Amino acid sequence: MSSQALIPTTQRKFFLLAATALAATSAFSVLCTLTVQSYQRSRRLAELKASIDVGDPTPSVSRRTSVDDHSSESSRKKTLRVTKLNELGVPASHSLAPISESGTKFEWDPDLIDEQLARNRVFLGDEGLQKVRNAFVIVVGCGGVGSWIVAMLVRSGIGKLRIIDFDQVTLSSLNRHASATLEDVGTPKVESLRKYLSKVAPWVEIETKVELWHKDSADRLLEGRPTYVVDAIDNIDTKVDLLEYCYNNGLPVISAMGAGCKADPTRIQIDDISGSAEDPLARATRRRLRLKGITTGITVVFSSEKPGSEKASLLPLDEDVFKQGKVNELGVLQDFRARILPVLGTMPGIFGLAISTHILTHIGGYPIDEYIVGRNRVKTYDSVLHHLAGQKMRLEGSQKLPLDTEDIGYLVEEVFRGRSVVSRESGGSRIALTKWHLEDGWTAQNIVLMTKEEAKRHEARVLKGGEKVENVYPQAVIDLVRRRLEEEKVYSRFRE
Repeated sequence: MSSQALIPTTQRKFFLLAATALAATSAFSVLCTLTVQSYQRSRRLAELKASIDVGDPTPSVSRRTSVDDHSSESSRKKTLRVTKLNELGVPASHSLAPISESGTKFEWDPDLIDEQLARNRVFLGDEGLQKVRNAFVIVVGCGGVGSWIVAMLVRSGIGKLRIIDFDQVTLSSLNRHASATLEDVGTPKVESLRKYLSKVAPWVEIETKVELWHKDSADRLLEGRPTYVVDAIDNIDTKVDLLEYCYNNGLPVISAMGAGCKADPTRIQIDDISGSAEDPLARATRRRLRLKGITTGITVVFSSEKPGSEKASLLPLDEDVFKQGKVNELGVLQDFRARILPVLGTMPGIFGLAISTHILTHIGGYPIDEYIVGRNRVKTYDSVLHHLAGQKMRLEGSQKLPLDTEDIGYLVEEVFRGRSVVSRESGGSRIALTKWHLEDGWTAQNIVLMTKEEAKRHEARVLKGGEKVENVYPQAVIDLVRRRLEEEKVYSRFRE
């Protein structure tokens, strides 16, 4: 007989009911436990998000503010705004830098900052990182290049930044901007950056200036003796004015040249401006600065990648724009600002990362090799000047020229790119400048670069023999000289 047969029917029903109730109770307990745990996780997640989603904080830090535990509630409310901290030790409200009525601002826990900058501390050392934390950097231009510079300087712990840009975020700029999103389209670039980076390092002070940098406002916008100034401007006039101001006022500056139409990251270089090459913006900037007597002493980031027929290039200008006239007023190069410059979104970021690395290592005192100053061939320029003076002596009986060594360097490097207009050869000891037309003067708009042998033949046939240049040289040479001298005429208006 089975054991169940020994148990009365009533008792079996009781046991079944009890077992069912126990199972239901256990299930309810498990459900309650899971519900509580889920609620706790949700609450902690919400608190964490609240601590990160800071809205529009004031990311400026001066010192820690504390409240006497024995102070009265009324005096406590009177002296400051109390902000609740979450389990991470950071404000749980949307204000990361609550300000008291006296103007005092809360400071973030130094231990949290140290942990966030731990990798930089190991790399730069305590002293180097402290220099970075004490640094003040001004970035002018917050587009594709400038936004990456600002982002990495903030992430690396720069103490204070002033970012200047008049422009707004556009849809077409989202392919290269460091932080902008669709929500930021139509808003100032500097405010977009500040909003984003306040969620990364709210203890970094970011001062924004929504305005165009201009030389008339230079003293105000660059006040405070910055540790470094960064030029990330793509407008030639503003760029030259900024670099000239920094040079004349002894402000350390680094300038970003053109990232447009470039795609080879291995060709990006950091050098003195005199050594920049294969970069239209660098050439225009270098040339304008030479006219102001500045030939070296400014660090630039540029790409030496050579153009090619199958590579990206300036897009053609719409015919309607030509019909409106004054196209040459759109930029220092006659159509420089009027045409669309193709940009691969990754390249401005690489430029920006190179510049921010340069700034961090220099401020932090990290040992790096000095950049080589290139194309400042003073001895070559002296030799070319001496050769030209000798030609004037042979033709007119006087060696006096309205040109000096700086003018010679400008003509050789900037006007003629160091190459003969006839053979396109280059070479420091073989080049010479010569007068072009006999009837015109000894000015920058009537002097061309050749090899010494070519200059000798030119002197014999044109300057002494009286032949017309059109009868001596092929049309390609005539056209090249015309373009170079017309270009010099455009630039001559910037000569001081």
